[in-house]
Amino acid sequence: MKSIAIFCGSALGTDPIYLKMAQLVGQTLAQHQITLVYGGGRSGLMGMVADSALQAGGKVIGVIPKQLVDRELAHPDLTELHIVENMHERKTQMSELADGFIAIPGGAGTLEEIFEQWTWAQLGIHQKPCAFLNVDGFYDDLLKFIQTTVDKGFTHQRFSSSLIASDGIEEILQQFKAYVPPQPKWGMADQQNLVKRA
Repeated sequence: MKSIAIFCGSALGTDPIYLKMAQLVGQTLAQHQITLVYGGGRSGLMGMVADSALQAGGKVIGVIPKQLVDRELAHPDLTELHIVENMHERKTQMSELADGFIAIPGGAGTLEEIFEQWTWAQLGIHQKPCAFLNVDGFYDDLLKFIQTTVDKGFTHQRFSSSLIASDGIEEILQQFKAYVPPQPKWGMADQQNLVKRA
């Protein structure tokens, strides 16, 4: 795996453990010679992940909308900075640049980004792994809700099972190496299930 996209908050959060984990993620990717792909900002956990990777000698690629560059939010010291027209282009380009996706703590933007990539994986648009770095139980309730969508018949178990969750970045990297993508949605099993219901 040559590159990983990190989705995370543009704020630091209320617990110092989030900052420490963001720094560890950046350092770990650099140590494994994995390029960090991220949103290109210099604030919050986003900036900390990038700074830590750069300080550890890693390569960092940022992808940021022009509007945020105009607000002087772009990180000035990245290996590469791609400026795009809007958020849709940003997410598409990050998806193309990365071999896998990890969400560390963040808010609505973080969730939107990781869920879009997980959805694309379900549809077979890509076959790349998605993961939650569950720092200090940050994503516990969300992961329970995902299981609820399985229990209620809205998510197939194979897609829930393919979503990686761990409180350790090294564990996630190991699972990424062993990742086997699930059969895309609307494969034969799904079509047969529709026939049975009809």
